Amino acid sequence: MKRQKSFANDNAKLYIVSTPIGNLEDITLRAINTLKTVDLIYCEDTRNTVKLLNHYDIKTKMKSFHLFNENEITSEVIGQIKNGLNIALVSDAGSPCISDPGWILVSEAIRNDIDVIVVPGVVAGITALVASGLSTERFTFYGFLSSKQKKRTEELKELKNRTETVILYEAPHRIKATLEDIDAIMPERQIVLARELTKKFEEYSRGTAREILEELDVVKGEMVIVLEGNKETEKDEELINLSIEEHYRFYLDQGMDSKTALKQVATDRGIPKRDIYQTLFKKEAK
Repeated sequence: MKRQKSFANDNAKLYIVSTPIGNLEDITLRAINTLKTVDLIYCEDTRNTVKLLNHYDIKTKMKSFHLFNENEITSEVIGQIKNGLNIALVSDAGSPCISDPGWILVSEAIRNDIDVIVVPGVVAGITALVASGLSTERFTFYGFLSSKQKKRTEELKELKNRTETVILYEAPHRIKATLEDIDAIMPERQIVLARELTKKFEEYSRGTAREILEELDVVKGEMVIVLEGNKETEKDEELINLSIEEHYRFYLDQGMDSKTALKQVATDRGIPKRDIYQTLFKKEAK
């Protein structure tokens, strides 16, 4: 068991700093101050991060930290912190570790008893969820689907049965293929496609995948898909929580005849019809 008291000592630390996802004004004062005072900033692409640093007159030196050098650079960063340097990690947009590199470094820092300080900020998935109009009571952040069509289809078939709202990320060159797959697997499902979040051309498209596909024109920038939960599954779960007698009576009240209602109860519960029959009618016989 390890306990971190983040500010109980003056040891060098690893700062995980969220940056804007589009609008440069979406950054906290704490993030600006942190980036100004750390000894070194690791970022996905120095060409992107320098725009943010220049905007806020931040002079801290940068080094690259991305998917393809994460394992190699992690040990370097750990060594620097152990030698007394305060290090910040940023991604091109949003929060490091969320569909971006960083979690390996965080895990290694914890293993080495280095304090990990998160400087929170905007996350594209949460921004899209809040504006989606879909349920926010329970949700799953899934991130990027597979780039391979077969695997992506398998993932969507699994997600189809989730009752909670699901947040997906997608790249512009795959968005049409992904929407086609969603349309094939859950054609009636309501989704929200969010793009250019926080920017001048921010746009939300709401409807079925087919409806959005028919109107989709400009495909630019990473996108967020917010997928409505499966309401039919919620209904099925409610029915299964009933007693068998109540479940059977529900279908009779819907206008089903006795034989059809019995068959549907058996299907819902995954139980042989004879077992449902015995439960219902042996009691009546007694």
